[in-house]
Amino acid sequence: MAGKSKIRAKWIKSSISFPERQKRTIKALGFKKLNSEVEHDDTPQIRGMINAVRHLVTWEVIE
Repeated sequence: MAGKSKIRAKWIKSSISFPERQKRTIKALGFKKLNSEVEHDDTPQIRGMINAVRHLVTWEVIE
């Protein structure tokens, strides 16, 4: 692997009626609106955050 891989995540489901902790995780990932996309470096911390809200987002690894 020449460079660091990245993760592209898309927020696909509203966080209404989900716990406050999950709402804060969505905000911490950098999402502003529903259907928005963000890119982050592929780190264990980001993977853990995405795993915590995996029912609200889709994601893919970008080389």
